[in-house]
Amino acid sequence: MILRVRPSTVKGRSGVPGSKSHSIRAVALASLASGECRIRNPLESGDSASAVAVYRAMGAEVRLDPGAWRVHGFAGAPEAPRCLVDVGNSGTSCRLGLGTAALLAKGEARFDGDAQTRKRPMGPLLRALSNLGARARSEKDDGLLPARVGGPWKGGRTQVEGTTSQFTSSLLLNAPFGEGETIVEPVKLNERPYVDMTCWWLDKLGLRYEREGYDRFRVPGGQSLEGFDVEVPADFSSAAFLVAAGALPGGDVLLEGLDMDDPQGDKAILAMAAGMGAEVKAEEGALRVRGGALRGGEFDLNATPDLLPVMAVLGALAEGETRLVNVPQARIKETDRIAAMRQVIESLGGSAKELPDGLIVRGGGLRGGRARGFGDHRVVMAAAVAGLAAPRGVEVDTAEAMRVTFPDFCERMRALGAIMETAQEG
Repeated sequence: MILRVRPSTVKGRSGVPGSKSHSIRAVALASLASGECRIRNPLESGDSASAVAVYRAMGAEVRLDPGAWRVHGFAGAPEAPRCLVDVGNSGTSCRLGLGTAALLAKGEARFDGDAQTRKRPMGPLLRALSNLGARARSEKDDGLLPARVGGPWKGGRTQVEGTTSQFTSSLLLNAPFGEGETIVEPVKLNERPYVDMTCWWLDKLGLRYEREGYDRFRVPGGQSLEGFDVEVPADFSSAAFLVAAGALPGGDVLLEGLDMDDPQGDKAILAMAAGMGAEVKAEEGALRVRGGALRGGEFDLNATPDLLPVMAVLGALAEGETRLVNVPQARIKETDRIAAMRQVIESLGGSAKELPDGLIVRGGGLRGGRARGFGDHRVVMAAAVAGLAAPRGVEVDTAEAMRVTFPDFCERMRALGAIMETAQEG
């Protein structure tokens, strides 16, 4: 699908969809609970659908009512799936699910995903699960999907690489339901706010653990979880594109439902936009973002790698140079986002230089034109933001990828005044 965006200014009030990361964790924990759980305001998207499919395959009963999902869990005792567990495009669902499969009392689960997910590393998590007593391996011994995992999760001590926080989150979320105590020691942990989010869920639901900063986590095994009723917070990662649109000259948006006390790291987009020259303030029970003349700067994105695509676009539309640094894990997302965004910026008339762990973007504006979306939802939506300010507009392909996390992105943007339309390729 092609997304075409013409120069336009966004103004008005908008809500924000539920958080992808919170929604997936909610599905996983509801499945591990006993009795019925209710998940309100879930993100209804491709990634959350993948999470539902993963946990249904292991025995959870999930009813998807509009605005509220009901999950009858398997009380920490998943069933061996009868067929392949297809994680689609969702790395988070895959990694949390691999950990849950290590709780199997008998049998094993076989996991696979789409072409993008098959390129994403699973080996460090598989090795950590093996250290804890599980049977976990990639079928080609290359640390990638397809992979097979079975139990039992006996417990013990393991180190785990921190290349992506999802390895650590998988261990922490599933460890309470293992047989014995588990000690997790992350090594060079990236994306720390996502581990804080996992701990937020453990705290909220009364699951016990101890932590020494980000160096060591001690989780007693043999725990149980009763049914619960929770509301999924709004998604700062999705809000980032609305923030960026409002930060452009002439923009003025009020965003509703965002909780600054939420552990999501991507709330940093508000401080970043303000640091570049936008006006950001709380107002009328919402957050107002008003655009202005943007200036470049240096931003450490280690904790917030998902912001790289949209920050690259803001950098290209600002004056001066913008340096996005300390984010090597951006190369192992749905695509290599550092390389992808360099290509997007260049194809739209800008200039960018890759670093091993980041991107240098030279500002001054973009003329617009055609860009590749690389089948990556965040790259597509970042290119769409560029189209608001590029004189020639922007046409970006693989726009169907937006369904992964923000299915109604175009509708919300059009309601704010953005001129955009979709069309089938060819």
